[in-house]
Amino acid sequence: MASPDWPAQMARLADQAKHPILQRFYQAGCVAADCALAEAPLIALDIETTGLDPRRDAIVSLGLLPFSLQRIRCRDALYQVVRPVGELSEESITFHRITHSDVSQAPRMASVLEEVLQTLAGKLVVVHYRAIERGFLDQACRLYLGEGLHFPVIDTMELEARLHRGANEPNWFQRLFGKRQQSIRLADSRLRYNLPLYQAHHALTDALATAELLQAQALTHYPPATAVSKLWS
Repeated sequence: MASPDWPAQMARLADQAKHPILQRFYQAGCVAADCALAEAPLIALDIETTGLDPRRDAIVSLGLLPFSLQRIRCRDALYQVVRPVGELSEESITFHRITHSDVSQAPRMASVLEEVLQTLAGKLVVVHYRAIERGFLDQACRLYLGEGLHFPVIDTMELEARLHRGANEPNWFQRLFGKRQQSIRLADSRLRYNLPLYQAHHALTDALATAELLQAQALTHYPPATAVSKLWS
């Protein structure tokens, strides 16, 4: 499948966007398709939500962490708890451990969206499972800015799927004798690179875990000169 032409798409979206916040986001553009991974301005993003459906569920926290293949810039991290519309469910609280008291004084997503987009602007976003981060930010922009959001990502889950699914997937005979499909969840993917286990479902910790995973994937499978267009989606 051909790699998306994200520089052209971002330029087109900059001309089409009507809301000033989105205009500024798209005008920041993105790196060229042939930019080396080692030279790209990377930022890890993780979003914790009340569920998995952007149309019904809401964002409760975001973690953003700039990094490169050599360094993670923890002092430039952004972590924000967000007060969702409606009440938190018990299942949601159990999952990400953000309670009613945590969100009671937190800002609404509408008031933090501009800062989030400013932080992401011009960066190449790195996530683990793009349907969550891109889907929920797109829905937030539709709700509060009146327009959807599009941007390139490197999805570390997709990179693991390329390596451990498809041709490497166990056939029926192997499954019969107990060989299982490789897990590409964040924690299981990290274990393949001997990375430590962190407490899951905290947005900033998961952003750190995602950044470290891409560093390990790059060290093992992708030379520093690898063009970002081979990795983004």
